Amino acid sequence: MADEELEILRRQRLSELQAKHGDSPRDQQSQQEAKQRDADMRNNILAQVLDQSARGRLSNLALVKPDKAKAVENYLIQMARSGQLGGKISESGLIEILEKVSQQTEKKMTVKFNRRRVLDSDEEGDD
Repeated sequence: MADEELEILRRQRLSELQAKHGDSPRDQQSQQEAKQRDADMRNNILAQVLDQSARGRLSNLALVKPDKAKAVENYLIQMARSGQLGGKISESGLIEILEKVSQQTEKKMTVKFNRRRVLDSDEEGDD
């Protein structure tokens, strides 16, 4: 009897926590469906905007640098939605866009040395 009551309490508590945090299976499923619809929409737009060689280059870039590929995809989708693209972008056109994005996101690296001042016998002038 006590085990059954304990199990019932655990289930109630689990359902309360799921309702509180929105982690119910239905919410997770709807979130997955929304992500899938978004990914399908992105792929459809990119298929309309890029030719095969450019799509291949972009997918290769996504394997190596996913954040950069996502930025280029967002840029292309934004251009397509605003009507700035006249037709399909070739591989050379994608390379130009990649160079623009690279210049915009380029990080300058500087190296700064902090040398510690330690009292050495060489600095004191003692013989």
